[in-house]
Parts: sequence; C-alpha cells; structure tokens
Amino acid sequence: MTGIPLIIAFVIAIVLMIFLISKLKVHAFIAIMLIALIFALVGGLSFAEIPDIIGEGFSATFKSIGIVIILGALVGTLLEKTGAALKMADVVVKAVGKKHPEIAMLIMGWIVSIPVFCDSGFVILNPIRRALVRRTGRSSVASTVALSMGLYISHCFIPPTPGPIAAANTLFEQGMGQEANLLLVMGIGATASIFPLIAAYFFSIFIGRRVTAKDEADLVIEGEVQQTYEELVASYGKLPNAWLSFSPIVVPILLMGLSSALTMAHVPAAFIHFLGKPIIALAVGVILGVILLALSGKMKDFYAVTDETLRIAGPILFITAAGGVLGKVIASTELVPFIQDNATALSSLGLLFPFLLSAILKTAQGSSTVALTASAGIIAPLLSTIGYATPVGAALVTIAIGAGAMTVSHANDSYFWVVTNFGGMEAQDGYKSQTLGSLVVGIASIINVLLISLIVR
Repeated sequence: MTGIPLIIAFVIAIVLMIFLISKLKVHAFIAIMLIALIFALVGGLSFAEIPDIIGEGFSATFKSIGIVIILGALVGTLLEKTGAALKMADVVVKAVGKKHPEIAMLIMGWIVSIPVFCDSGFVILNPIRRALVRRTGRSSVASTVALSMGLYISHCFIPPTPGPIAAANTLFEQGMGQEANLLLVMGIGATASIFPLIAAYFFSIFIGRRVTAKDEADLVIEGEVQQTYEELVASYGKLPNAWLSFSPIVVPILLMGLSSALTMAHVPAAFIHFLGKPIIALAVGVILGVILLALSGKMKDFYAVTDETLRIAGPILFITAAGGVLGKVIASTELVPFIQDNATALSSLGLLFPFLLSAILKTAQGSSTVALTASAGIIAPLLSTIGYATPVGAALVTIAIGAGAMTVSHANDSYFWVVTNFGGMEAQDGYKSQTLGSLVVGIASIINVLLISLIVR
C-alpha cells in the first residue's frame, strides 16, 4: 500500500490507537504496539522483516533513553523523600514574598516539577499553598491554578522530567541519528516557558475572581498557619540546606552545559565530556540525592525509594519503547517517501503539526507522557520533511510537542483530579480552572515556541 490509501490508513491507525486507550481502557503500551503491528501489515512490510523492525525500534529506545529516564525519575523521588523539594519551594516563597502567593506558587511549581512529576509536586506543595492562602486571604482557586500551571509547564518542557527526555531522545536518535542535546532542549524549554508562565499568572488572577473553592472560607489565624507549616516540615525531619537541595538538579545541568561549551570551543577535555554525558550527569545528580538521603538519616529507605522509582519509571520506559517501535514501523513503510514527495502542505504547518498531533493525543487519552512519547515516535521519521532536521530544530519540535501535551487537561487526566480534589473544587470548577487554564497555557506555549523559531532556526 502507498499513496493516499496509506495516508488514510495512517490516520485510521492513530484514531484507533486513541480509541483503544481512551475508550476501551487498553494500556498505552499494548495499544501502541498493536497499532504498530497492524500498520506494519497494512503498510506492506513483509512477514519476515516485521519482527526485526519491531525489535530494532524497541531496543534502540532502551539503548538511548532507558537509563536516563530511570536516573531522572530517581533524582525526583530522592528530592521528594528528603524534603529537598519542600526546601526549594520554601526558598522561592522567601524570595518572592508572601504578599504574592500566585507568583510564589507559579515559580515554585515550575522549579519543583523539573525533577518531580507534576501530580507528586502538587501533592507536596499543596500544604504550602493552603498556608499561603490562609495567611494572605487571597483566592484559593488562583493559587491552585498558578501552582498547577507552573508544575505543568516544566513537566512538559524541561528534562530531566521523563516525558521531555524521552521525546528529545526519540527525535534526535531516530530523526537525525544523533545523541540528544538535552542542554539545548532545557534552554529552549526554559525560554519557551516565559509566555505560558505570564499567561498562567493572569489567568489564575482572572479565574480566582470567578470561581470559589470549597475551602475558601476556611481561613485561620497566622499562628495556626505557622503550626500547619511546622507540622509539614516536621514530617520530613530537618530539611536539608538550600544548596544541597538544589544540587541534584543544578549540578547535572552545569556539567552538561560545561561539556557543551567546551565542545563548541573545540577544547579537548575528555573527563569533562564524560561527566557531561546525560547518563553520567544524571548519575552525579543521583549521588547528590543519595547524600541528601544519608544526611537526612533515611538511608534505610534507599531500597524502597529505588523500588518505588522503578515502579514509576517502568510504564514510562515501555510506553516510550512502544513509541519507538511505531516510529520505526512508520519509517520503514512508503509513508515517509510519499510525504516527502508531497511535503508542501505539511512543511507549511511547520511546528504546528507536532503541536496539533500531541494536543489531539493528549486531549483524547489524558496522559501528557503518552502524548509526548507517541508524538515523538510519529514525528521522528518526518523530521526532515517538516524542515526541522537540525539540533535546534529537533529541540524546537520537542518543545512544540510538549506544548501540545499540556493541551488540555480534563476528566481523563489523573492530574485533573489531583488538582481539583486537592484544590477543594467541584468537577465543574475544575473544567473552568484546570481545563481552561491548560488550554490558555498550551496556546501561549506554542506561540512562544513559534517566536523562538523565528530567531534561532
């Protein structure tokens, strides 16, 4: 099969994948693998070559990204368990001030969600949010939305969160045959966060005046708020200092940045380049996280922390690998050559194509990570077709996919219910705040990405 019939088959395959995941509740791994197999058969691949193609797509993903995902998730879990994530949040609150709880929650969420999953981050930071609301008398909904969107933006944009790491590696490895430049993705992701953060702030103020949470009137005196906060801190024991708390995130970024700078300057520094490899840099972050765990007197929990991390990372690894299989199958059919021969319309969409694809997948099945990984697997073989087969181009596509992966959060998204329930809102209020907020932030994100592409492409 080739030509228009193959395009139609591809569209049907994607729709069927969404239907399996969202309506029939088939696990994303099974759904993506099944669709990859069906599309391989429909696409005219021979019975003899299909198993090898599936194996190559699966193993290539694990080779390039498996360890990175595990290490990134482990850093996040260590920061959560040691109270370092709470300490980072506290530093932001002190820097911004208690008179601006929305800004404090927005920045705090954005920082904490770089290593920590957004739903875990919301649960961790929600007691601080409630304390700030009680202390300031400001809108509970406004602070909820600000925190949620801050977490969401870095969750979809900035490694070492597993979703962006997986998407970046798929696009670089399978799209261009290069090692992923995670520092470049981080830089563009951070820059692309500016518009959505601003949009999130103004939307939080807007919606805070129109929606009231169930706990809005539950205001207490400052002394009681302080007690609540102290109890939270006490649950972690003594919090680590700020430098140690930030080090598992900052040090890997600095190592990767130094390595990239020396490479661009053509300076031979084998040991620095070794430390700057994403696997090694994140391993250093894990070591620093373990030091935090030891200093907090919780080394006895290290096995449990590692086991919990592997349970979290496992599904992400397999979904990512399945996305790699689908991408390999697509690349092996006549779909790519046909699109390349008729690429004018697709090329004109540019970054809007990966954004819209990811947004459709996100809206349909609920998971940002699935949207990121599946979209990257589909886009990777088409990277040159849409004109983004360069390191900067691949990084821009990664962030465009991330923008789509936050558009929109509604009832099929577990994060929607975390935010709604912990924010003291009814479901209909969640649609007005979380769902509409993620739409606003997603649109602001792709606008930001498009503007960046005009400068750095």
